[in-house]
Amino acid sequence: MEDDLGKIRNLGIMAHIDAGKTTLTERILYYTGKSHKVGEVHYGNTVMDWMEQEQERGITITSASTTCVWKSHQINLIDTPGHVDFTLEVERSLRVLDGAVCVFDAVNGVEPQSETVWYQADKYNVPRICFINKMDRVGADFEMCLESIKEKLSVTPTVLHWPVGSEENFQGVLDVVAEKLVVWEGDGVDLKPKYKDIPSEYIDKSKHLKNALMEQVSEFDDELLEAYLSESSIKIEQIKKAIRVGTIRQKIFPVFCGSALKNKSVQLVLDAVADYLPSPLDVKGVVGVDKSGKEVLCKASFNAPVVSLAFKLQVDEFAGMLTYLRVYSGTLKVGQALENTTSNRKERVTKILKMHANSRTQTDVLKAGDIGAVVGLKWTKTGDTLCDRKTYVLLESIGFPEPVISQAIEPKTSDDEKKLEECLKKIQDEDPSFSFKENQDTGQMLVFGMGELHIEIILDRLDREFGVKVSRGKPQVSYRECVTAQATHREHFERMIGAEKHQATAMVKVEANSGDKNKILNKSSLSENEASFAIQGIEESLENGSLAGNRVISTTVTLLDSGDKGDFVPTELALKVAASKATKKAMELAKPHLLEPVASMEVTVPKDFLGSVVGDLNSKRGKINNVQALGNMQVINAHVPVSEVFGYATTLRSLTSGRGSFSMKISHFERLPEKLESQILYGS
Repeated sequence: MEDDLGKIRNLGIMAHIDAGKTTLTERILYYTGKSHKVGEVHYGNTVMDWMEQEQERGITITSASTTCVWKSHQINLIDTPGHVDFTLEVERSLRVLDGAVCVFDAVNGVEPQSETVWYQADKYNVPRICFINKMDRVGADFEMCLESIKEKLSVTPTVLHWPVGSEENFQGVLDVVAEKLVVWEGDGVDLKPKYKDIPSEYIDKSKHLKNALMEQVSEFDDELLEAYLSESSIKIEQIKKAIRVGTIRQKIFPVFCGSALKNKSVQLVLDAVADYLPSPLDVKGVVGVDKSGKEVLCKASFNAPVVSLAFKLQVDEFAGMLTYLRVYSGTLKVGQALENTTSNRKERVTKILKMHANSRTQTDVLKAGDIGAVVGLKWTKTGDTLCDRKTYVLLESIGFPEPVISQAIEPKTSDDEKKLEECLKKIQDEDPSFSFKENQDTGQMLVFGMGELHIEIILDRLDREFGVKVSRGKPQVSYRECVTAQATHREHFERMIGAEKHQATAMVKVEANSGDKNKILNKSSLSENEASFAIQGIEESLENGSLAGNRVISTTVTLLDSGDKGDFVPTELALKVAASKATKKAMELAKPHLLEPVASMEVTVPKDFLGSVVGDLNSKRGKINNVQALGNMQVINAHVPVSEVFGYATTLRSLTSGRGSFSMKISHFERLPEKLESQILYGS
């Protein structure tokens, strides 16, 4: 039965926005028999982009999963978003996937979000194959794409397909392994690949590509290397085996090409998924820790104790909250009791569902290697570990990006006011990159997100899904605070609460550090339990800085001995309050400053408009890093404060007569110029 694990592929489709991920996914569903018709992004009728907002905008917002079968292989497929505002969806998907198909636009090559998701895949050690899509488009340039992969991703692509023709003359591909020409016969979505002998004018190119391939992959198979060096005959299966080993080790990245929209090469990509990407048996397993903190390796096996990770929550109007799980080992059954080792809570599974976008079918089990959803979990959050109650394993959680945009909202009616916080909490459970809090000064609710589109989608969901209507303020950047000097403060807290006297003294030192994270050090003689409450107080103060209540970053806080030798025993509450107040006061003394988020932007414009666009970016306090030619277009790479580029799409359209495009992602935080800081803090 374990042999079935070797036929499972946990696969993600990822890329920059508009590269063709969802179009490719829709064809995969059709050719595997999961769907009986092909949905199109431009018609708003795709299966995987099922949300109204996705269909209206023609973009993927939330990662959607499904399961299909190709040549006896079970493919658990996740289609991820390409827009930078929804990067969490990619992050948590990659955390539970074994392999990925990276889709690149043949006209634009590696784009900013392509880089982001590539390095996210590096972070989680996910083997990848590359699909250069849109070979039929005007301006398609396969060799440029290969160069951009080398230059921007710092890897050497392994070419398994070479295009024959491009743009309107794209006819087929050279299959380097089989040394055949692949063309397509039939009509529409019923095109089928047909292998033919290579035309004479491409024979030299084919031999050159085959030699380059053999040089790359022969190191992964000793017999293949020997046969290659001795110029003996080599079987295709032997070459595929070596490619598979190199791909799984992430030493090589196979490259294919075609046109998903024109139904060309999709079946060949599916073959590559089966041939080259890993099964759960091909990866080393997932590493967790036991109660003592000792590492535990959980290998894929149906018969082992259950170990799984909750990677996504989704509100369902009928079932309540769906919890998406990747099962790493064991067999999870309906009614089974589980231990949430992240929160130390007991859970019980009441239903198990196999998902197909937003539709589902009930099943009795989820086995090792499976991805599915369960109903009935009350305490589980994104990133929590769920395992058999007899086996304690805690897996690494999922990191969440911090929001950088905020917007004030107000409920329109008293009924909306009652429901607002509850509905925002449900959305936050689904999407931990979103947060909210009440502004104590104005009484307004502040919502925080990764960008203007992110917040717009959330507020749209409030109206459509939850029936809560709100008035909206203008989007604002979410600043951070940091200290620029060192300061120490001692704080004594003493108060009667009821019949009990609470008192404690805490002393802390604050100073800047060179990273973007905070550090809390304990150099006091407090007991471990007492120190834990003092540290809670420090953490609370770091969430609300001393200047304007923004989150503090790049700061080290050290808990010191207070020197208080009084005869009282400090209480937990008093320690927490004293440490919090000491931290707040020390930060006030340590010359705090505001930091603003800065975006990395890539702006593509016709050459004639380059000067006006660069001038505009300079006027927005932008720093131009470089300008590169891309065909007839110019690509401007710049860093620009986020506060300066609200509504930039409209500005760029005006400057370029609608011919410019741009993408951006949050890069880092920088100190705000003193004049602007003064305006924000004091209105002057």
